[in-house]
Amino acid sequence: MDVDTRLLRYFAAVVEKGSLTGAAGRLFVSQPALTKQIRRLEDDLGVRLFTRSRSGMALTEAGRELASRVPALLDGWDEAVQATGRAARVLRLGFLDAGAVGAVLEVIAEFRQTRPEWRVELRQFDWSDPSAGLVRGEVDAAVVRLPFPGQESLAVRELFVEERGVLLPARHPLANSETVEFQDLWDEPFVAAGDQTGVWREHWLAAEERDGYPVRVGAVTSRPDEWLAAVAGGCVALAPVSVARFYSHPDVVFRPVRGVSPSQVGLARPRARTHAVVLDELMMAIARSAGVDAGAGRPSTR
Repeated sequence: MDVDTRLLRYFAAVVEKGSLTGAAGRLFVSQPALTKQIRRLEDDLGVRLFTRSRSGMALTEAGRELASRVPALLDGWDEAVQATGRAARVLRLGFLDAGAVGAVLEVIAEFRQTRPEWRVELRQFDWSDPSAGLVRGEVDAAVVRLPFPGQESLAVRELFVEERGVLLPARHPLANSETVEFQDLWDEPFVAAGDQTGVWREHWLAAEERDGYPVRVGAVTSRPDEWLAAVAGGCVALAPVSVARFYSHPDVVFRPVRGVSPSQVGLARPRARTHAVVLDELMMAIARSAGVDAGAGRPSTR
């Protein structure tokens, strides 16, 4: 019998969190999607793994047996993947948007010249996974925007800070303003990331900077093209200033905003020392280029 390792990771997250809701947030998937995957795993194995109740998810006897073995199975698989990567000399670097990763491309190019035996693969993820593949173990490191769910389990070093502005429909009354006051946007319909992105979603809605004023969500998106289309269709969206350089739409304008905190761009990696020496070399070079301490990264406390 073949079982998808993703199903085992989903199972392990439900065991760890004790609920579908908590595990869905940890994995950046919707609760219905997670429920479907757990049922798929149960169908594949031919057993019930959980009993469900209002208080959460309780393991059955079969579930407890699997739960005792899954960590070792996943650790063994991750070790095999890492060993394969070392043999192939591949580093996988995740990112979300061109504005964040653009600041490190020159360093990556220099690394490729000094370490020609290693290949750096850049992998872009949509906003349904603000960890850019790290939480699910799909990359070795990532250029991320802080904060995001799960970052407390990773080593995170801040690289630089970037001001946030707002994307407006070109026909919007504030579109010709030199600078927009954030408070003047509070009644506008905002573009939001999915609920499962937690603090990431809240940050890009500036939910904590509204003095308790409720957020009005007009659209939910996970990709830049959907994001721009939603703004062109009448919503507004907070965005880093680099969006003006890397993304455009004929019916959307970018304006600076006064009254919101900036975006923090960070470099994250698992606590485990995957590709330790070579990955450290690349990450230290990136940190130096950003003008931050190139010493050992510390887990973010944000």
